[in-house]
Amino acid sequence: MKPPIEGASLALLTLSLSLATFMQVLDTSIANVSIPTIAGDLAVSPDQGTWVITSFAVSNAISLPLSGWLARRFGEVKLFAAATLLFTLASTLCGLSTSLPMLVVFRIFQGAVAGPMIPLSQSLLLANYPNEKKGLALSLWSMTVVLAPIFGPILGGYITDNYSWPWIFYINIPVGILATYITWQLLKERETETEKRPIDVVGLLLLVAGVGSLQLLLDKGNDLDWFDSSMIVTLAVISTVSLSFFILWEITDKHPVVDLSLFSVRNFSIGTISISLGYMTFFSGVVVYPLWLQTQMGYTATWAGLSAAPIGILSVIFSPIVGKNMHRIDLRILASFSFLVFAGITYWAASFNTGASFWQLTLPRFFQGIGMACFFIPLMSILLSGLPPGRVASASGLSNFLRVLGGSFGTSLSVALWNRRESLHHSHLTEQISLSDPVTQHTLSSLHSIGMPEMPSFALVEKMVEGQSYMLAVNDIFLASTAIFLVLMFFVWFARPPFFAGKSGGGEH
Repeated sequence: MKPPIEGASLALLTLSLSLATFMQVLDTSIANVSIPTIAGDLAVSPDQGTWVITSFAVSNAISLPLSGWLARRFGEVKLFAAATLLFTLASTLCGLSTSLPMLVVFRIFQGAVAGPMIPLSQSLLLANYPNEKKGLALSLWSMTVVLAPIFGPILGGYITDNYSWPWIFYINIPVGILATYITWQLLKERETETEKRPIDVVGLLLLVAGVGSLQLLLDKGNDLDWFDSSMIVTLAVISTVSLSFFILWEITDKHPVVDLSLFSVRNFSIGTISISLGYMTFFSGVVVYPLWLQTQMGYTATWAGLSAAPIGILSVIFSPIVGKNMHRIDLRILASFSFLVFAGITYWAASFNTGASFWQLTLPRFFQGIGMACFFIPLMSILLSGLPPGRVASASGLSNFLRVLGGSFGTSLSVALWNRRESLHHSHLTEQISLSDPVTQHTLSSLHSIGMPEMPSFALVEKMVEGQSYMLAVNDIFLASTAIFLVLMFFVWFARPPFFAGKSGGGEH
């Protein structure tokens, strides 16, 4: 086994792997704000345009858990270089697309080749960093995963407004070529061991059917009114049956396409559950918060993005500090502190009202960065502890798949919950409004005194009720998030030390 890389070469490797990861994660969110423009240019409806997002998400969700098997078959270095280069090619083809079907096909291709990039960037960093600096490696890796989804919508909106939508894909070309070249030059002599295993065709087909159906269900559920839609019911049946058979098949097959035996490792299970549920809850706020700002508070997409962006400031400052010193403190303390900060921030956000200023809304996001710095790094170290280097790629691929799936659940559930809670609050508030109610009388009198006719006055009151209802629904989601974070703060203590990412050690069973 070759010694770790040192000095300038290590810095270059970190830069290239981080750039590739940032580029890949960025593409999961950069197209979101550009959908109306893309749909208009390609002469389709905005609803049809959302397939640009869904197609990428489905193919990426399927390929992520396959990372470990592919890495063992072809080698981590070759697979990462090929995936990054193919991702760059797919980005180019997406930008050149002249119709929606063409763009969707290339987005499917892009999502499929993107799957191994995140877990392999993590595995290659850990494999080539000295043991005493593995925490720093994880901290640098985590910053790209945290910052890319935040800056994606901002960058996507800016490019679309000032240039044209194909450039949200073209910007990947120089980054992808540079990352591939540097990584290959530094690691081509450090290829991991490979083994020719037979392809688990049954497991692969069940994975495609189950995960593909589940991701489609989550992406389209809210638009199709969930289980009132025959399509959603069909997808639910297919995903449930396929994934049930997939689990049974994989735990009995000699050469499984996904290594589910990882869940027999105590720390992997605790760490993966914690990071998946934590990310799901965190992402719920990431989705609902800007949606509320844009639909109810009059914010543009750019200003809504700027309000969320400060979360990255303290995260960037503290992540390297946490990574460098994490060997000095029990990682469960850091993870618990992270969940405590998240709980405090969501409880703070649950007090928002429609009169809150930009800075009042943004300040909690700024302090949330402290929690983010202590979220990914300790939990990734916990879930990878006790695993030999040969299983890190599989563990990283499976845990990242469940984290991404948690984000999809968070997106779908938060939007559905937001709409349902709004309807409930709206009906309660409407019950209190009548012409005999003193507050209603005072409001209508004030509107009449400035010359507003009767019908527009009632319409304005209705608009105020709607705004209050959506605000209360946002508060409900943040309060529910607070409860989940508090539970996770204690749950993470079921993990068992010692915690050394990518090294053999404790945590078995």
